[in-house]
Amino acid sequence: MSSHPVHHRTTTVRGHRIAYREAGPADAPVLLLLHGFPSSSHMFRDLLPLLADRYHLVAPDHLGFGRSAAPAAADFPYSFDRLAEITEEFTEQLGLKEYALYIQDYGAPIGLRLALAHPERVTAIITQNGNAYEEGLGAEAWAPVLALIAERTPETEAPVRALSSPDGIQWQYLTGVPDPTLVSPDAYEHDAALMARPGQPEIQLDLISDYGSNFALYPAFQEYFRTSRVPLLAVWGGHDEIFVPDGALAFRRDLPDAEIHLLPTGHFALETHAAQIAALASDFLGRRATADDRQSDHPHD
Repeated sequence: MSSHPVHHRTTTVRGHRIAYREAGPADAPVLLLLHGFPSSSHMFRDLLPLLADRYHLVAPDHLGFGRSAAPAAADFPYSFDRLAEITEEFTEQLGLKEYALYIQDYGAPIGLRLALAHPERVTAIITQNGNAYEEGLGAEAWAPVLALIAERTPETEAPVRALSSPDGIQWQYLTGVPDPTLVSPDAYEHDAALMARPGQPEIQLDLISDYGSNFALYPAFQEYFRTSRVPLLAVWGGHDEIFVPDGALAFRRDLPDAEIHLLPTGHFALETHAAQIAALASDFLGRRATADDRQSDHPHD
């Protein structure tokens, strides 16, 4: 177990408070952890202490989530482009010149936008149910979202609103988990309380309505994989019905050396497999560091 504490900090980006968790030595390799819907950096609470002995860990709450500011949808144009811009400025404020990415759910299109903008900054990618392929979209789970993307009406909004309800959030956490008693109710109750704040329905509907912009970027993400050959580890809840296992396996099409592990759990794999994911991530990143050291020692080999 790491002896490094986890700090809970805030900074200001474009006039908005951004909350983040930070742990590990300041001079260690950086791992930037980007959470998904409907969570926050809270989803990394078990993982951070397991990696803080050897990595500088930074996990922000996206604008509108967690302890970060949540300006009303009428006052801020919530989109994945905007969230990525804020995240990029956040990393620059903290002086993160180079980092590995840990992406889950919404964190994937946000993090991969950073990689498209600055591929030289991204040393490796760990994806935990963070999708970049059409094959990864679970048909039943995505049907109401696709209907909303196609046409936003009160009728198409209603089933998507339910995703932010206590029952909808609990479904995301427990579906596909063989033993649901292993998932702490603190996790989904924490998210449900934050999603119940005034203004959240409009914020989340704007973001989910914008998800089509991520589909439009899938070809660019895949071209980035092919041209960069970025080292990639997929640690995927194999029973996820939102981003299904075919989404993990698809990475090998563009990154033949991608390391893929399908774990017997659901969408929020860290809730049940934090120790296993920490071990896989540490091994993966450790081998990358060793390979980079060898390359720097023998640049002309």
